[in-house]
Amino acid sequence: MSNPPKTAALIVAAGRGLRAGAGGPKQYRMIAGRSVIARALEPFCDHESVHAVQPVVNPDDAAMFARAVAGLACNQAVNGGATRQASVLAGLEALVAQRPDIVLIHDAARPFVTSAVIDRAIAAAGITGAAIPTALVTDTIKQVDANGAVIATPDRAHLRIAQTPQAFNYDIILDAHRRAARDGRSDFTDDAALAEWAGLTVATFEGDPANMKLTTPEDFVREEARLAAALGDVRTGTGYDVHAFGDGDHLMICGVRVPHTKGFLAHSDGDVGLHALVDAILGALADGDIGSHFPPSDDKWKGAASDAFLTYAVERVTARGGRIAHLDVTLICERPKIGPLRDAMRARIAEITGLSLSRVAVKATTSERLGFTGREEGIAAMASATIRLPWVD
Repeated sequence: MSNPPKTAALIVAAGRGLRAGAGGPKQYRMIAGRSVIARALEPFCDHESVHAVQPVVNPDDAAMFARAVAGLACNQAVNGGATRQASVLAGLEALVAQRPDIVLIHDAARPFVTSAVIDRAIAAAGITGAAIPTALVTDTIKQVDANGAVIATPDRAHLRIAQTPQAFNYDIILDAHRRAARDGRSDFTDDAALAEWAGLTVATFEGDPANMKLTTPEDFVREEARLAAALGDVRTGTGYDVHAFGDGDHLMICGVRVPHTKGFLAHSDGDVGLHALVDAILGALADGDIGSHFPPSDDKWKGAASDAFLTYAVERVTARGGRIAHLDVTLICERPKIGPLRDAMRARIAEITGLSLSRVAVKATTSERLGFTGREEGIAAMASATIRLPWVD
């Protein structure tokens, strides 16, 4: 039995996406709570038959890229060129040392590629050496002249919409790209067109209508609505936490270091706000509580920063195909005063969870000098989390 082909994925993400409107490069914009580029990369990073994932980015976007793909297993990004074609060549050259048998070239602006399409791409490239996913044309297509007058109506039975990932024998497509660069050809709109120019026969395989490219502002609005509709299981969870004061000179509250005359008595850093939020998220998932996932009897969590607990809870939502819609925390204490720090706390929670600031609320109240909080013996926190999950009966 022959060994399966060594497959690499090349993700092209160096473009500016100007047609998508204001908001920066479209591949770094959020859609349904996640960046476009993270959605585009993840199916390849998680695919058991893809051995390497090579991103190609604009050097000006290095910081945005690092934040967007944190936690995804991919090669170190390489800088792209002035055109898509130059960026693909840069990515192919970066893979020389790994020398894959097959390379899948995919646009980061297509964030909805599935494992099934990747399977078909690898299989098709193994058979033909050059193959692209396509979708049927369902509308009548008109060819027009410079004045907009119709000059022909092509038979749509022979037309297809080209998608990515486009799959090739690595050595052959690398050679074709090098030849095009030497010949000064930089006008190819996709790798299939370049392969045709190089004399290759390009086969097609079944694409996916959902594997669409995000190009205009309307595309983002439509796909955001589609994804939201798919997450029809709306759940709310609540959380509560309390910690007593002890010796110290600061408190960690909602991820922010707050100078104080006391510290928390706690196994971890004692961040009551984040602990309550973690329990709220886990409650919405019906997935236990913070103590069952991070038992205080485990020395591993002694002194641990609570942002790790909140990150974990968010990852539990993502693993279920869901998203967090809103987080709300109320802090109950006499001191320290939370009002001046509220926006910093909201910003820190938003940073940890990847939510927009408008989806995070932090409030504070006192207990009118009643009870342990009124006596300034500790702080309590209540939280709620609203999440959306795919509906499963």
